[in-house]
Amino acid sequence: MKTDIRPIRNDADYKAALKEVARLMENDPDQGTQEGDRLDVLATLVQAYEAKHYPIELPDPVEAIKFRMEQGGLTAKDLEPMIGKRNRVYEVLNRKRSLTLPMIWKLHRELGIPAESLIRPPAEPAQV
Repeated sequence: MKTDIRPIRNDADYKAALKEVARLMENDPDQGTQEGDRLDVLATLVQAYEAKHYPIELPDPVEAIKFRMEQGGLTAKDLEPMIGKRNRVYEVLNRKRSLTLPMIWKLHRELGIPAESLIRPPAEPAQV
């Protein structure tokens, strides 16, 4: 078994680490064992490399709301307690009205939408 663990500095190192992680996961090592510790360390290195080189952007507020609606089978009517009357909900969903701070708080609290997504500037509406 290999014992040398090095930083992941480039794509070749990254691919080698992924290959080793896959091999270790196939064996399903127990925590606290040498292989289990190796898997933990390599997974941490891979996560750090991915966060730096392949960051995932948070969705804009409207996309985050629409995603949560789809996930939960929610309708515009279900958003009324958090956003306001149905016409206001549609204005938000069609990017004609921005979210207010109270709306953000309610959407975060009631639907669990990450506040970081809700406070981002919305994407511009598509031009037709």
